Amino acid sequence: MIDHVTIVVNDYEASVFFYKKILSPLGYSLAIETQGFAGFKSMTSNAPIADFWIHQGNIENATTHIAFNAPNRNAVVNFYQAAIRAGGCDNGKPGIRKAYHDHYYGAFILDINGYNIEAVCHQPVF
Repeated sequence: MIDHVTIVVNDYEASVFFYKKILSPLGYSLAIETQGFAGFKSMTSNAPIADFWIHQGNIENATTHIAFNAPNRNAVVNFYQAAIRAGGCDNGKPGIRKAYHDHYYGAFILDINGYNIEAVCHQPVF
Protein backbone atom coordinates (compact mmCIF):
# COMPACT_ATOMS: atom_id res chain seq x y z
CA MET A 1 0.00 0.00 0.00
CA ILE A 2 1.22 3.50 -0.73
CA ASP A 3 1.95 5.50 2.43
CA HIS A 4 2.50 8.91 0.83
CA VAL A 5 3.46 10.70 -2.39
CA THR A 6 5.38 13.97 -2.85
CA ILE A 7 5.38 16.11 -5.98
CA VAL A 8 7.45 19.20 -6.78
CA VAL A 9 5.63 22.42 -7.71
CA ASN A 10 6.85 25.63 -9.36
CA ASP A 11 4.74 28.04 -7.28
CA TYR A 12 4.31 26.87 -3.71
CA GLU A 13 1.71 29.41 -2.55
CA ALA A 14 -0.44 29.04 -5.67
CA SER A 15 -0.20 25.26 -5.41
CA VAL A 16 -1.22 25.21 -1.73
CA PHE A 17 -4.26 27.32 -2.67
CA PHE A 18 -5.04 25.07 -5.66
CA TYR A 19 -4.77 21.78 -3.77
CA LYS A 20 -6.78 23.11 -0.82
CA LYS A 21 -9.61 23.85 -3.26
CA ILE A 22 -9.54 20.65 -5.29
CA LEU A 23 -8.91 18.22 -2.42
CA SER A 24 -11.58 19.63 -0.10
CA PRO A 25 -14.46 17.91 -1.95
CA LEU A 26 -12.56 14.62 -1.50
CA GLY A 27 -12.37 15.08 2.26
CA TYR A 28 -8.75 16.24 2.35
CA SER A 29 -7.38 19.28 4.14
CA LEU A 30 -4.02 20.93 4.68
CA ALA A 31 -2.56 19.11 7.69
CA ILE A 32 0.96 20.57 7.96
CA GLU A 33 3.34 23.07 6.42
CA THR A 34 7.05 22.84 7.17
CA GLN A 35 10.20 24.02 5.40
CA GLY A 36 8.62 24.48 1.97
CA PHE A 37 6.48 21.35 2.18
CA ALA A 38 2.69 21.19 2.53
CA GLY A 39 1.05 17.94 3.57
CA PHE A 40 -2.59 17.09 2.95
CA LYS A 41 -4.54 14.21 4.45
CA SER A 42 -8.05 12.89 4.69
CA MET A 43 -10.05 14.48 7.49
CA THR A 44 -11.11 10.96 8.52
CA SER A 45 -7.57 9.53 8.56
CA ASN A 46 -5.87 8.52 11.77
CA ALA A 47 -2.50 8.23 9.99
CA PRO A 48 0.40 9.92 11.81
CA ILE A 49 1.43 11.93 8.73
CA ALA A 50 -0.12 13.39 5.61
CA ASP A 51 -0.31 11.14 2.56
CA PHE A 52 -0.08 13.75 -0.23
CA TRP A 53 2.70 16.34 -0.18
CA ILE A 54 3.81 19.24 -2.37
CA HIS A 55 7.25 20.82 -2.27
CA GLN A 56 8.63 24.00 -3.83
CA GLY A 57 11.24 23.25 -6.46
CA ASN A 58 12.22 23.20 -10.09
CA ILE A 59 9.83 20.82 -11.83
CA GLU A 60 12.10 20.48 -14.85
CA ASN A 61 14.60 18.54 -12.73
CA ALA A 62 12.08 17.15 -10.26
CA THR A 63 11.52 13.57 -9.30
CA THR A 64 8.43 12.03 -7.81
CA HIS A 65 8.66 10.58 -4.31
CA ILE A 66 6.58 7.51 -3.49
CA ALA A 67 6.62 5.85 -0.06
CA PHE A 68 5.30 2.37 0.52
CA ASN A 69 3.93 1.34 3.90
CA ALA A 70 5.99 -1.45 5.49
CA PRO A 71 4.46 -3.77 8.10
CA ASN A 72 7.55 -3.61 10.35
CA ARG A 73 11.09 -2.26 10.53
CA ASN A 74 12.60 -5.52 9.28
CA ALA A 75 10.59 -5.12 6.07
CA VAL A 76 12.09 -1.64 5.63
CA VAL A 77 15.60 -3.11 5.92
CA ASN A 78 14.72 -5.94 3.50
CA PHE A 79 13.28 -3.41 1.01
CA TYR A 80 16.46 -1.35 1.16
CA GLN A 81 18.78 -4.35 0.72
CA ALA A 82 16.69 -5.74 -2.17
CA ALA A 83 16.65 -2.34 -3.87
CA ILE A 84 20.43 -1.97 -3.68
CA ARG A 85 20.94 -5.54 -5.00
CA ALA A 86 18.51 -4.83 -7.87
CA GLY A 87 20.47 -1.78 -9.03
CA GLY A 88 18.95 1.01 -6.95
CA CYS A 89 21.13 3.69 -5.33
CA ASP A 90 21.22 4.63 -1.66
CA ASN A 91 19.24 7.79 -0.89
CA GLY A 92 18.93 7.28 2.89
CA LYS A 93 19.80 4.12 4.82
CA PRO A 94 17.16 2.51 7.09
CA GLY A 95 16.68 4.49 10.27
CA ILE A 96 14.53 6.68 12.48
CA ARG A 97 13.50 10.04 11.01
CA LYS A 98 12.45 12.03 14.10
CA ALA A 99 11.83 15.12 11.96
CA TYR A 100 8.65 13.37 10.81
CA HIS A 101 7.66 11.72 14.11
CA ASP A 102 9.29 9.66 16.88
CA HIS A 103 8.53 6.24 15.36
CA TYR A 104 9.08 7.06 11.67
CA TYR A 105 11.45 4.34 10.43
CA GLY A 106 12.24 4.65 6.74
CA ALA A 107 14.73 3.88 4.00
CA PHE A 108 15.13 5.74 0.72
CA ILE A 109 16.53 4.61 -2.61
CA LEU A 110 16.71 6.06 -6.10
CA ASP A 111 15.30 3.49 -8.48
CA ILE A 112 16.82 2.68 -11.87
CA ASN A 113 14.88 5.63 -13.35
CA GLY A 114 16.00 8.10 -10.67
CA TYR A 115 12.73 8.14 -8.71
CA ASN A 116 12.94 8.55 -4.94
CA ILE A 117 11.29 5.41 -3.53
CA GLU A 118 10.84 4.82 0.19
CA ALA A 119 9.62 2.13 2.55
CA VAL A 120 8.34 3.38 5.90
CA CYS A 121 7.07 1.82 9.12
CA HIS A 122 5.25 3.98 11.67
CA GLN A 123 5.08 1.35 14.43
CA PRO A 124 6.96 1.91 17.69
CA VAL A 125 9.40 -0.73 18.90
CA PHE A 126 8.38 -2.28 22.20
